[in-house]
Amino acid sequence: MQQQAYKIAIVDDHILLASSLEQLIISFGNCRVLHISKNGKNFQHNLINHVEKPDIVLLDINMPVMDGFETAQWIKETHPYIKILVLSMEDDEASIIKMIHKGAKGYLLKDTQPEMLKLAIDEIMSNGFYHSDLVANTLVQAFNKDTNASGLGLKNTELEFVKLAATERTYKEIASIMNLSPKTIDGYRQDVFKRYHLKNRVGLVLFAIKNGLVDI
Repeated sequence: MQQQAYKIAIVDDHILLASSLEQLIISFGNCRVLHISKNGKNFQHNLINHVEKPDIVLLDINMPVMDGFETAQWIKETHPYIKILVLSMEDDEASIIKMIHKGAKGYLLKDTQPEMLKLAIDEIMSNGFYHSDLVANTLVQAFNKDTNASGLGLKNTELEFVKLAATERTYKEIASIMNLSPKTIDGYRQDVFKRYHLKNRVGLVLFAIKNGLVDI
């Protein structure tokens, strides 16, 4: 029996790019595009007016009216069965962390190769998540780490630091909240990164999520 095609929606305010993306996705052979939206509000309208719902939404971040962050949050709250694959020019940790918190199952840059996009779609449908080389090492480490919240060995202050670091607060803001010096916070960061073999803040966030220290 032939596999049913994955249903894709595209949310991107660059119409030419979105149209090209549609043709690329169709060429994969196992996908079809339900609709293209120019921002989150337009996507809400399209979702309401189409009987079929997408399996995956290819979501840009920077858009007018309703951006990718707002759209991802809305999808998470109202249609959690729809999987989000971010396709953006933003490669900073803050954007990645924020999108992970809002339920993104994958994060690709717009200059990714077509075969990587197909792989991401296939992996999300098969395994529930996919990330590019941008975050792959930390994702694999976080999701396969054989530790649990009861045996992490974190001191109370370290635990508080990890929870705060999993938010969008800067390290300077965390130091202020904990009534500690930025130097002390940097010491916590270095110790936790070294102890749990984390490479960056994205890895720290995923470590906290994996071990039940924060909710997403």
